[in-house]
Amino acid sequence: MLSSYYEDLNVGDCWASRGRTITETDIVLFAAFSGDWYQLHTDREWAAKSPFGQRIAHGLLVLSVSSGLWDLSGGTVVAFYGMDNVRFTAPTLIGDTIHAELEVLEKKDKGSNQGLVKIKQEIKNQDGKTVMAAILQLLIKKRI
Repeated sequence: MLSSYYEDLNVGDCWASRGRTITETDIVLFAAFSGDWYQLHTDREWAAKSPFGQRIAHGLLVLSVSSGLWDLSGGTVVAFYGMDNVRFTAPTLIGDTIHAELEVLEKKDKGSNQGLVKIKQEIKNQDGKTVMAAILQLLIKKRI
């Protein structure tokens, strides 16, 4: 879907991505890269006493991984314009396989070369449970 031109996208269009399993290595590398070493993500003993009973992935890791699940092969995305209503609704555990489900909510013309597309994104785990949701806004090329 995100490899399509603006004109080819319609309100109501839906798409589901491939899956990706979140590993302990992902969490450690994200902690190192971001500097976020919060115990809920990195300390097995501390996290075992948390409401989750174990370490969970950083919410921002899940958000970052979600962008890697989009099909950008068409080269039609001009820019990531923004994001609204981001919610982390359930934990993502080590070993969970997540995928993105996208739906076009709105289109807005932005001149002769591009348009703004508002997309609902839900990240779901292998059990179909939504772990993250957001409204994305992307600038998409028009066919010239």
